[in-house]
Amino acid sequence: MFRVRAEFRDDLVIEAETERARAFFADLQNFVRFMPGVESIKKVEGNAARWNVRADVALVGKMQGEFALMLRDDSPLRIEWGPTEDEKENLLRYAISLEEEDTAKTHVRFALRVELRRQRASELHLMAGLLGERRISEGIQEDVDLMVRTFLKRARAQLES
Repeated sequence: MFRVRAEFRDDLVIEAETERARAFFADLQNFVRFMPGVESIKKVEGNAARWNVRADVALVGKMQGEFALMLRDDSPLRIEWGPTEDEKENLLRYAISLEEEDTAKTHVRFALRVELRRQRASELHLMAGLLGERRISEGIQEDVDLMVRTFLKRARAQLES
């Protein structure tokens, strides 16, 4: 099994009411609007969604993937999406926890993990076998860091305006 993965975690305080911050992060179209690389998100039956993501991975070039997610937690202070039960190759999970700091500030905890699994490296990319899991994971990590940091920066600007 050939696996590449990346993770991102960050905490930030946004000068916005918790309800407003939650509404922003619950709206999947905000990920399309504000996160580079997220080309589309389509809601499907029930609590499921399909994310189409494109990334320009160092040493590999452009990669595109589709992630089938289902809503796992939709409580007032937490939003979590994870892979559908039948998804075995393109795994994406993210969680956003919100804590009210005071009436106009919200502490946001953002965590994201992506893992791509294939039986053979060549199923992921023709160069994958030569580059190896570690080097491709490092390239994906750079892209994930940039994508999520950009998203959080734009989210803060949107929420604080």
